[in-house]
Amino acid sequence: MYRTIICCIGMGSRQTANRLLRRAAALGDEGGTIVVMHVIENIPHRHLTDIPEEFETAAIIDAERKLAALCKELDVPAVIEVRVGVAASLLVSAARERAADLILLSSHVPDITDYVFSSIVGKVVRHAGCSVLIDRRLDHAGEASAAQTEGVASL
Repeated sequence: MYRTIICCIGMGSRQTANRLLRRAAALGDEGGTIVVMHVIENIPHRHLTDIPEEFETAAIIDAERKLAALCKELDVPAVIEVRVGVAASLLVSAARERAADLILLSSHVPDITDYVFSSIVGKVVRHAGCSVLIDRRLDHAGEASAAQTEGVASL
């Protein structure tokens, strides 16, 4: 169905990551490309805090390693991409750069900050130049053990 899919894996549960990757694999054309993408949000005024400059580099390497392991475990061939910045903007930019025809991402239970500041999903839907599929299934806390959620949830 889709030639190039941007599959956005955030800080959600392992169950969500598994579901998104499996859905991307099911929706992708034979010979198509799945780009598994994670965005590490900018830390504003990092130079004013005690966070070492190497933090971003280490976080990128760690996220790439975990995403590659997840793709291997699920036998989903994918390009891994980790960026640092504003998530919604970077997801839309990546889709544009790769001429993606689908962005796949998950939603969460909205809270007051989503209504005041808008959500990443809302921004992606408004600004994407391609189709956007939102996984709205919420994982139940009791279904996943700590071992299942620790790998991807700590991205």
